[in-house]
Amino acid sequence: MPKQAESDSPMIVQFKAIKSQHEGSLLFYRMGDFYEMFFDDAIIAAEALDIALTKRGRSKGSDIPMCGVPVHSADSYLQSLIRQGFRVAICEQVEDPVEARKRGSRAVVAREVVRLMTPGTLTEEALLEARQHNFLAAFANVRDSIAIAWADISSGHLHVTGCPAPKVRPQLARIAPKEILVSENLQPRFRSLLDDAGASLTQLSPVCFDSTTAERRMKEMFEVNFLDAYGEFSRPEFGALGGIISYLELTQKGSLPLLQPPRREFQNASMYIDAATRRNLEITRSFSGQRENTLLDAVDRTVTAAGARLLETRISAPSADLNVIRRRQDELAYFRHWKEVRADLRSQLRSLPDIERALSRLCLNRGGPRDLDTIRNGLECAEQIHAIVVNDGIPASLAASAGPLTQCSVLAESLDSALVTEPPIHLKDGGFIAAGYDSELDDERNLRDEARGIILELQQAYAGQTSIPSLKVKFNNVLGYFIETPSAHSEKMLSKPLSDCFIHRQTTASATRFTTSQLSEIESRILNAGNRALAIETRIFEELRHQVVSEAAALAATARALAEIDVAAGLAELAAIEDWCKPEVTECGSLEIVGGRHPVVELSLSATGQSFISNDCILAGSDGGTRIRLVTGPNMSGKSTYLRQNALITVLAQAGSFVPASSARIGLVSQLFSRVGAADDLARGRSTFMVEMVETATILNQSDQNSLVILDEIGRGTATYDGLAIAWATLEHLHDVNNCRTLFATHFHELTRLSNRLDRLANSTVAVREWKGDVIFLHEVKDGSADRSYGVQVAKLAGIPAPVLSRANDILEMLEADEREGRGRVSSMLDELPLFSEAVESESRRQAQSASPVHLRLETVSPDELSPREALALLYELRDLMKS
Repeated sequence: MPKQAESDSPMIVQFKAIKSQHEGSLLFYRMGDFYEMFFDDAIIAAEALDIALTKRGRSKGSDIPMCGVPVHSADSYLQSLIRQGFRVAICEQVEDPVEARKRGSRAVVAREVVRLMTPGTLTEEALLEARQHNFLAAFANVRDSIAIAWADISSGHLHVTGCPAPKVRPQLARIAPKEILVSENLQPRFRSLLDDAGASLTQLSPVCFDSTTAERRMKEMFEVNFLDAYGEFSRPEFGALGGIISYLELTQKGSLPLLQPPRREFQNASMYIDAATRRNLEITRSFSGQRENTLLDAVDRTVTAAGARLLETRISAPSADLNVIRRRQDELAYFRHWKEVRADLRSQLRSLPDIERALSRLCLNRGGPRDLDTIRNGLECAEQIHAIVVNDGIPASLAASAGPLTQCSVLAESLDSALVTEPPIHLKDGGFIAAGYDSELDDERNLRDEARGIILELQQAYAGQTSIPSLKVKFNNVLGYFIETPSAHSEKMLSKPLSDCFIHRQTTASATRFTTSQLSEIESRILNAGNRALAIETRIFEELRHQVVSEAAALAATARALAEIDVAAGLAELAAIEDWCKPEVTECGSLEIVGGRHPVVELSLSATGQSFISNDCILAGSDGGTRIRLVTGPNMSGKSTYLRQNALITVLAQAGSFVPASSARIGLVSQLFSRVGAADDLARGRSTFMVEMVETATILNQSDQNSLVILDEIGRGTATYDGLAIAWATLEHLHDVNNCRTLFATHFHELTRLSNRLDRLANSTVAVREWKGDVIFLHEVKDGSADRSYGVQVAKLAGIPAPVLSRANDILEMLEADEREGRGRVSSMLDELPLFSEAVESESRRQAQSASPVHLRLETVSPDELSPREALALLYELRDLMKS
């Protein structure tokens, strides 16, 4: 007979049913103290996590692959999976196994997916970068009008902006989301814009982006009848916000996070910086994608996580509002002047925990006692900071920021009286409510912790009542607590009146055992005291959590105020230590930086004890004067550093920071463009030169008179004359059409002649000095132009072999002579130049001929053996040899 087909076990049936509802996610299926994965999930996870792949049972005649991770250490595995782009469905047991067994021996414990974990929906401290936002973005398109919404559910921030198609990529580069939500019917022409963001793309039903439904959901979420107080949102903006809300409802299984009311941002409210410029200038991320060695890293002196996240937001989107810039500058100036206030303040801030993220976890019912402790300590720190900051000389804006710091004092007192000094992380651990806060809890703890003393008191009472000094109250796993007397007293205990109180349980060879209703009651209370104590603590925790959630808006305002103060004090500390100046930001359209320095390079040099050579940069307003500076000079002389430092100074100034310069007067920059460096984009089929041309085209098509443009080596990626022609035409267009402030570095020295006919163009050069055939870089920018590029000398510094350098010098001399004489016969010179091997021999002959009598005489001298008289005689001898 054929073998009967194996049927799946009830547990596997349940797994398959739950998995069918979450096909796009790895299912973490809770089984006791482990999260288990089966079938394809197990194969994928085992490879991704580098853990053992085993098997459990059979399905359809084949072994079932299985792998698992311990619940207590699941965070590290989840972090790895999320960073690799996986989505994880957390499936928990929602029923007591005892209840399940009542339904039959083959009954399976009920399980449900309680949460979907995705890159943009993380809240756990272990899974997040403390000093970085974790944004979830949504892209909505309604009749060719585009909007982008983004939220960080770990801190409650929610933003939205309308965005024309050309600015989608720059906007996403600024936000740097971890996950982007799009409609399933997203048009292909938009997908390329989103793919460049480097985030995980998640498709949702078009219904999720319905603007009418989104408007209704937002009113319900914020409990208002009208949204006018938050701004006038367009249909695409409502759609993008709706995508965020729908996805959170899906992934959080109905437990929506506490989101602050949406902030509608306008396109012209901040400096426009496209993706290429952010990458080229390494504003918040280096070329390797790290935070180290970036502008943000160099200026970050914040001491709190929330302050670091706010600073990143400001550096990523420098303000274009003069009032905002000047308000921030006033706060910095105050803290820079009052050194002692700044020191006290920063000392207090160092102990400030992350209120925003603790509040988010509590609102999601995902928090624990340690999160309540975070709120308590944060509020205590806020009150101390308020006392430091508020005084007669404080700027009005800073006083307004400090206002919310004391508005949660009642909550702070409640938490302080309820919590122990150092609560545990997990609710199940118990022991986080302070003694004396709840009398019922104290009683249960007394029973749990002092059971021995209670039983001893009861034993003494029974011994006195029976007049049997040898009476003992004992415990075993069969009878529980019982009263034991020697057999000699059995008759007395079994007779009235004692038999009315003492109930016979057991007789042994040497003793008789009894119990009482009082002992049974105390036994029950003692055995259940631990569970009852935890239940009472859980109830108190929920009461405290609800108090925190009811004060969520005030707590969010407090956290925001503390972050702003931290940023201001941190930038003031930087300005004081590094001697940065307060820039004058105006609408004049000029750029006047005196003694400017590159903030990142200067920091690197100071770490090695070296100093940075400062330089000026003067560009006039749009009404006349120099608008373009053409910078020439050899490689390694500092041209690129000079270009970048001036761009970064404008970013810092409009972020509200002081700047690394002796003085600075900066006209508002509406758009910042940078074309620096060489890189290809092979994934999109673009060569280095094509990338250069695309970025240059963007600049020429989008920059205006309020823009700042820095261009480095335009045209280097193609033939010399092609490159020169492109650079020439680009300069003319920037001068005649765009009229924007421009720093243009080049090795095409022919371009310097354009200053004779382009009245708003001036030449600058980086000074160098030659010494015995070597080049010395002075790193000083001055008016004028370089006469040569010193390429061969730089090649020598790089370690190019001497024969190659010699050959290059020969060719260079002939090419320069050919150009001077105007013969134009470069191609024919290839035949006339000596072969490379001959050049090596020529170099050897030159070295032999260079051995003069002076050299030969010096080779015979041992300086350590010369007396002063002999050394003087040798000096005269060498002079005579030189003359001959």
